[in-house]
Amino acid sequence: MPEENTEQNKEGKTSIFIIDDDKFLLDMYSLKFRNAGLGVEVAFSSAEAMKRLKEGFAPHIILLDIIMPGMDGIELLKTIRTEKLSPQSTIILLTNQADDADKVQTLGIDGFIIKAMNVPSEVVRQVLDIYKKRNKSTNNHE
Repeated sequence: MPEENTEQNKEGKTSIFIIDDDKFLLDMYSLKFRNAGLGVEVAFSSAEAMKRLKEGFAPHIILLDIIMPGMDGIELLKTIRTEKLSPQSTIILLTNQADDADKVQTLGIDGFIIKAMNVPSEVVRQVLDIYKKRNKSTNNHE
């Protein structure tokens, strides 16, 4: 079972796990986050992501699409929370569905970004801002 420290990955970088069924978006966001200095892992489906998380992968950030075939992002999020998979991870939903924001607020997400309203570099900035803000508030309450 792989060991993944949520403080640093092997390269000492903040790690992000991007889960989306759109290969073009996965490739583009992977490049953008790598260029921002993050370690990037990807999954093309909720099932693939679930397998990795159950094996012990614990990224700093999980960036999760909502609309995916099979298990959608909301079901994956519920499972992550119920089974306490990667509990220290900052979880951010990335979707084109603006009306999903209200549905997911009760699921304990750290952020919500609408793809269509943000260019990729803005998504990277927002993700990093959400991550830093969550870590600052978590560290202040320990």
